Amino acid sequence: MISKLHYITQGETPEQHLEYIQNACSSGADWIQLRMKHFDEQVVLETAKKARALTMHFQTRLIINDYYKIAKTVNADGVHLGKNDACPLEAREYLGKWYRIGGTANTLDDCRELIEKQVDYIGLGPFRFTTTKSNLGPLLGISGYQHIIKQLDTNIPIIAIGGITLKDIPELLETGIYGVAISGEITKNFNTISAFNTTLQGPNTQEHVYKMPKKEDNED
Repeated sequence: MISKLHYITQGETPEQHLEYIQNACSSGADWIQLRMKHFDEQVVLETAKKARALTMHFQTRLIINDYYKIAKTVNADGVHLGKNDACPLEAREYLGKWYRIGGTANTLDDCRELIEKQVDYIGLGPFRFTTTKSNLGPLLGISGYQHIIKQLDTNIPIIAIGGITLKDIPELLETGIYGVAISGEITKNFNTISAFNTTLQGPNTQEHVYKMPKKEDNED
């Protein structure tokens, strides 16, 4: 199942990323994306191996940002691809059907393109300004999500991202989003994971159910 709460790591060092993963897992996160921008690929690989060991202990899903080959090497659960990363179809051919593939979108056209490329979920944003990510696209706000989701009319989970706080969740859910991706707000206080999970599982989200196919059902 695609989680309604995605925690995206941050940190100045690999050790800090791993510390935050440990904290997130201990606090109840069930979907973590290892996002290590500006690190050498070998460093990302070694960190991903340790992150996989941590998340397996807690039975937490691990998604690798950008590096789909590393995702397969460490037996992660999937990969998230930015707009300037590999094509989702290329990643799918390499990874096979069992791995989850997500993609970043900023516009309606971005979303449609990702749907054509058969991603499993779309990270759509930014909701508001955030310092976590550089080169932000135009801010969407509530009205942006309302417009895009209405036009898309898709069952593919839409994950809102970009400067989201706990108090934003109820209004965001009303737009029809499936879930949210959070970095800074959770990193400040990992105890908020429980509150995020509780709010996201409210009555507005019960109709948005997307289960991942079982591995054995997807093997060729």
